Amino acid sequence: MRLRLEGEGISSAVIDLPLSSSFTTLQGFFHSTGFVVARNTTLFFAVVFWLGLAFWVHRDARKRIGDPFLVFLATLVGLGLPYIGSVVYLLFRPSETLEDVRSRRVELQALEQQLTRSQPAPCPVCRSALEPDYIACPVCMTVLREPCGRCNAPLEPLWQMCPYCATPVEPQRVDLDAALTAEATRIALVDDTIPLVPQAEQRVADA
Repeated sequence: MRLRLEGEGISSAVIDLPLSSSFTTLQGFFHSTGFVVARNTTLFFAVVFWLGLAFWVHRDARKRIGDPFLVFLATLVGLGLPYIGSVVYLLFRPSETLEDVRSRRVELQALEQQLTRSQPAPCPVCRSALEPDYIACPVCMTVLREPCGRCNAPLEPLWQMCPYCATPVEPQRVDLDAALTAEATRIALVDDTIPLVPQAEQRVADA
């Protein structure tokens, strides 16, 4: 009976010895200098990466959002939720930056101005729509351009030669009376209240 108990004691001591040695080895590993240095380095880089992501969220939000409160809210999400806040911001951030929006707006304005310039100017008298090849306005019969003497194409005032038939444009003699009459007629069509000829003041004879 005593030998049996001694045998059981020996076996239990043999079993407890590897367990205690394994626990001692793990405890010594976790408290070793190399593990502590590796753990602290990993935590340091994790915190630096988290703060870097929050700073990137702040800079990117300033480029894409014009409201300062929304920029602050996006930065708070990126800083308050480590790593997850940056993913949430990426899902809900605007697709274009403010600079892209301004550039697209300027391009649209330039395109609208170009389209406006490409359209023919209206009649200076009645403001009716005109085609580029009109010589006179079909509504108010105002002569807009002089026709070419050979091909009857409309000529601009500064042209020295017809671009359609290469015919030189002869300078016309200006009739001052006819020009003044045409200008007075055009002013009268625009506003009937403007007097064509200034009225002379009547002098009252002394009594």
